Amino acid sequence: MAKENVDSLAPSPCSDTNDDEVFSPARQKRIIRRIDVRLIGVLAVIYVISLVDRVNISSAAIAGLNKDLQLQVGTRYSLIISTFFAAYTVFQPLGSVLTRKLGPRIFLSTITLLWGIVMIGTGFVNTWESLAGLRVLIGVFEAGLFPGAVYLLSTWYTRFDMQKRYTAFYGLACVAGALGGILAFGLSKMNKTANLAGWRWIFIIEGIISCVGAVISFALLVGFPEEAHKAWRFLTVEERDFIIRRVNRDRGDAITEPFSLGKFLQPALDIKIWVYAIIFFCVTTVGYSINYFLPIILVGMGFSVAASQCLIVPPWIFTGIVMYIQAWIGDRYRIRGPIIAFNAVLSLIGLVLMGFDHSNPVRYFGVFIIVAGASGNTPPVLTYQANNIRGHWKRAFCSATLVGFGGIGGIAGALVFRSQDSPGYLPGIYASIACNIIILICVAGLSLWFRYANNKARTGQKILEGLEGFTYTL
Repeated sequence: MAKENVDSLAPSPCSDTNDDEVFSPARQKRIIRRIDVRLIGVLAVIYVISLVDRVNISSAAIAGLNKDLQLQVGTRYSLIISTFFAAYTVFQPLGSVLTRKLGPRIFLSTITLLWGIVMIGTGFVNTWESLAGLRVLIGVFEAGLFPGAVYLLSTWYTRFDMQKRYTAFYGLACVAGALGGILAFGLSKMNKTANLAGWRWIFIIEGIISCVGAVISFALLVGFPEEAHKAWRFLTVEERDFIIRRVNRDRGDAITEPFSLGKFLQPALDIKIWVYAIIFFCVTTVGYSINYFLPIILVGMGFSVAASQCLIVPPWIFTGIVMYIQAWIGDRYRIRGPIIAFNAVLSLIGLVLMGFDHSNPVRYFGVFIIVAGASGNTPPVLTYQANNIRGHWKRAFCSATLVGFGGIGGIAGALVFRSQDSPGYLPGIYASIACNIIILICVAGLSLWFRYANNKARTGQKILEGLEGFTYTL
């Protein structure tokens, strides 16, 4: 698109164009539905692939990987998980910037292809040191997906459309990703095929699936709103203009500003961005620790390997239902903080049940509550920060810091549940309880500040986020 045409698409938030005169309300809904299917659908598929490739090591561990590579010695298993998240955390801040500079289609599909190739290679490792090295590479390549996807989604929708969309993206991916346990169980049955152990086939086949997904995403993924008319069989120029006007009326930042390192780093002075990051760190610490160790914990409860790989699915189905209900409530009533606090309390209840009850059925019920409260808190936190910031590069910086701290939470999650603490894993339980208490404190503090700032904005004493009339979402 010529530069002058892009610039002409940047009307003020109070553009006089009446979209009801351009498109009927039914046509507007069809346009948005088309965006949902194409954009969220493709991103969710890539993220499913990412999650399956990220956590398949836990299924491989109980399918013979631990024994063959002696990962049960000392802290080798936790160390291997940590190496992934160390690389994942370091390279995440680049994700949103490279998504903007290279374009979502090229960048996101390329890194998917690269980690798929590495995943195939993982099926042929013979030492735990080699496995750790390949997990570093997977961490490097996967690092760009989540911040890039979160940033891309935030540019397409108005503030009170976001939680349902983040829930669709993350929730669909997580529920489908949980089925990876069943897939891994089936692949492990290929044991001795071509003289390869079953756990090796888990990595090889899932790596091939990643490469195929990369090719599909390259063909179907769309870019930012101003480029939407260029995507194959997607939006017309008029439909693109409608989306841009819609976002501009909501927050006035539909068109990307030219890149400036100063503009990208300037939001670092905004304290609330770091509070969002701390909240997300706590959410991911609990979420990742449960995801990585759940099959092992279930085996410790007395379930068979096959049952453990399958029993991780029902908690995620329950979590998907809870996330969707919360997304509808959050967008309908325009609330964010109370939902995050509710999930933290839910997670606390689940941790107590799983950690301190001696009945395995009760402990397994606690798993449902923990997954719903911890991993289910990701879409509300993403929406919380996206609703309360403005500007493309501030959005990019906030996405980078948020998911960067999420990666640090992944490292912490890999370390708080240790093999030597089996079967109770009490240190991990205590650390997870502390994380949820911190979430409650942070949300309470932000809520008080937002209420104070909104009162100032409504009385004309303060302009928030550089836009007159803008108020924070509580």
